[in-house]
Amino acid sequence: MSTTTPEQNKALVLEAFDTLFNQRDYVAAERFWSERYIQHSAHIAPGREGLFALIRTLPATLRYENQLIVAEGDYVIAHGRFSGNGRTKAWIAADVVRIENGKLAEHWDVLQEEATETESVSGLPMFGERFPS
Repeated sequence: MSTTTPEQNKALVLEAFDTLFNQRDYVAAERFWSERYIQHSAHIAPGREGLFALIRTLPATLRYENQLIVAEGDYVIAHGRFSGNGRTKAWIAADVVRIENGKLAEHWDVLQEEATETESVSGLPMFGERFPS
């Protein structure tokens, strides 16, 4: 049974993402990710150590911005942009996180390179109100 509310879980995920991806504070990030963290992402090594190791390889310019976050019980889905990743395009992500005992316990994601206006068949941006410049 959950001991936290969906609102608390959303706040936890946003603070955890900011701490790791934007501030690059690995010591502080340890308090957000469970020691038994389960990583389902195909491009990240197991455990929180795998995640932290990946982030250490990315440029210091990496930034996470959130556009939408929803929660149901112990699950949170965050729709966001990872820019400054050292590639020509930002990543748009839907991150699914399961919370257990007040920590991020399990993670799945769907990543896609952000489309430009000319690449977008729908004519709409993937993130925010405007296409990337």
